[in-house]
Amino acid sequence: MGVSHKGAISLGLLYIPISLYTTTRNNDVKFNQLCKDTKERVRYKKYCPSCNKEVKSDDIIKGYEYDTDKYVVMTQDELEKIKTKKDKTIHIIQFVNIPEIDQIYYEKNYYAIPDSGAEKAFELLRTVMLTQGKVALAKTVMGTKENLLVLYPTKEGMIAKTLFYQDEIVAVPKQIPKVDLSDAEIAMAKTLLDSLTKPFDPSAYKDEYQERLRDAIMQKIRGEDIVAVDSSEPSNVIDLMEALQKTIEMSENQKKAGTA
Repeated sequence: MGVSHKGAISLGLLYIPISLYTTTRNNDVKFNQLCKDTKERVRYKKYCPSCNKEVKSDDIIKGYEYDTDKYVVMTQDELEKIKTKKDKTIHIIQFVNIPEIDQIYYEKNYYAIPDSGAEKAFELLRTVMLTQGKVALAKTVMGTKENLLVLYPTKEGMIAKTLFYQDEIVAVPKQIPKVDLSDAEIAMAKTLLDSLTKPFDPSAYKDEYQERLRDAIMQKIRGEDIVAVDSSEPSNVIDLMEALQKTIEMSENQKKAGTA
């Protein structure tokens, strides 16, 4: 696994060199775009109309369009020159109680791994944050963006979670109207939740659609027809209490059968 970002946690005189590694990988089936007639793969070329030729990656530079068809070029050296010492570190701004950050602000996760020799300072910070129920709010520049992030302590280590800024969050498109709920409806819904509550086991879940997709691809490779799966739509809920009761009965039957 390659390093996504190298830096150091900076807190006053405390300096903890770390590396950030991505926490996930993409296992989705990938499709290529093909020509409808020839079934050949469609190729994309980077082309300069003035030079009338294809441009290679080594010949491409960064430019900002400040007016129509007018660009100012920024080299990598120039981009590095405007980074301050704080930009090059993961500078802790403050500590926050874990529940205070709304989930909508979380963007990407990275494993934060201390460099050799920095383990003790890293472990001290992790332990104290975990026991106090705190996360560290910090800033650092990754690429050409100053990221707001939190250092989130876990039992095994620490996760660096990048955050969206306030102005990147889109307002709710439509307000949900308030409705009245009866005590009976709330009690029935609680019973449903209780019947379906059990410890979280991530290994129990997998992408079942991707499995069916891979099977369908193999069927086509073997020259077989794709057989449609059950695609019936659930009927509209007319009687809420009846729907809750039937859902509870289904859950109980699944538990008895050992399929829940």
